[in-house]
Amino acid sequence: AKHPDVFVRCSSESVFFPAMQKIGKMIEADAFGTILEVNSGFLHSSDMDFNKPINWKRMLKFNGEYGCMGDLGMHACHMPFRAGWIPKNVRAVLSNIVTERPDGKGGMAGCETWDNATLFCQTADPKTGSDFPMTIKTCRIAPGHKNTWYFEVLGTKACAKWSSKQINTLEILEYTGGMQAWQVIDMGHEMAFKSITGGIFEAGFSDSILQMWAAFLYELHHGKPKNKFAGCVTPEEAALNHRLFTAALQSDANSSTIPL
Repeated sequence: AKHPDVFVRCSSESVFFPAMQKIGKMIEADAFGTILEVNSGFLHSSDMDFNKPINWKRMLKFNGEYGCMGDLGMHACHMPFRAGWIPKNVRAVLSNIVTERPDGKGGMAGCETWDNATLFCQTADPKTGSDFPMTIKTCRIAPGHKNTWYFEVLGTKACAKWSSKQINTLEILEYTGGMQAWQVIDMGHEMAFKSITGGIFEAGFSDSILQMWAAFLYELHHGKPKNKFAGCVTPEEAALNHRLFTAALQSDANSSTIPL
């Protein structure tokens, strides 16, 4: 507010993958109907190695109390927040699984921050006014998940799900009566911002970073994102992220549901 001419955005790449861009278009087109449930998360497994030396993410003075939520959370919240799916309250279960790690000096050091977090949110759909359950998961100890983003939307007219484990695969179920069947769609280089890469080629993580930078420069130049889901995280969305995770800390401490 003190420097209105400064343009600030936050780093989060997952929405720029082709499958996520397709889901964004479905959200804008009201293709899902009444939202039944949304699940979003970011999962790591490197901390399954209990002998991994402690780092800044394990220390309150560097990472703060959020732990894994501060490290991974904005990536899991980017798409839901951009869709306008804002939690009304949260019940969080936080886990500190590894209580100490090697300090790199021959001794052991206490791990002070959360390893895993599961957030259960009552969430409002601004288009229908109805509430639905949404889960946000951020885990550093998730067996089998080296670096997995996932996103799932279940609705009365359509459903969609994506995981970075199969980064170019989008699963869609469209329901008009009769048999319900999931389609498996192989996405090409169907990006928000065109590049020299042909449309039939597969996209990867480095492509999503380039798309994020393109989104930043586009909004800086034009004053608005190219479309709703082709924009970087805003400071307002980051602030909402902080409110959610602060409430999650209170929820876990009190074993209660905390309003936002």
